[in-house]
Amino acid sequence: MTTQYWLMKSEPNSYSIDNLKKDHQTFWSGVRNYQARNFMRDAIKVGDKVLFYHSNAEPPGVVGIAKVCKPGYPDFTSWDPQNHHYDPKSTPQKPLWYMVDVEFVEKFPKIISLTELKDHPGLTGMLVLKRAMRLSVQPVSKEHFNLITHWFK
Repeated sequence: MTTQYWLMKSEPNSYSIDNLKKDHQTFWSGVRNYQARNFMRDAIKVGDKVLFYHSNAEPPGVVGIAKVCKPGYPDFTSWDPQNHHYDPKSTPQKPLWYMVDVEFVEKFPKIISLTELKDHPGLTGMLVLKRAMRLSVQPVSKEHFNLITHWFK
């Protein structure tokens, strides 16, 4: 099976790379976009590599690497009325939303800001660089992944 590459966005005040480093692994819940849900349900596999991206931050950007350690399964947070990801249309019998588990791999020495990513000619075409791209889980090419993960080397 071929490794695939992804970018996953999280607001650092909700769940940061430091939280993942401390926890070692977590479930990636709360995604409420059908295209991102489909990636997690159908495409993301164990061993796939993830660029951890802090969104809604100053500055936004890539802060580290994670790895998928559990394939897609129903997002149980959508069934809990006390959880802020609750969706009354999703049930255990008919789950609407999915998640994967990721584990910590590496925190970068500093954030690679969105501006820096945009300025790098080798990253042209990367989805996160497109105007109005709000997708919280998105595919990344192996070439783009390698450029970013070797940024500080």
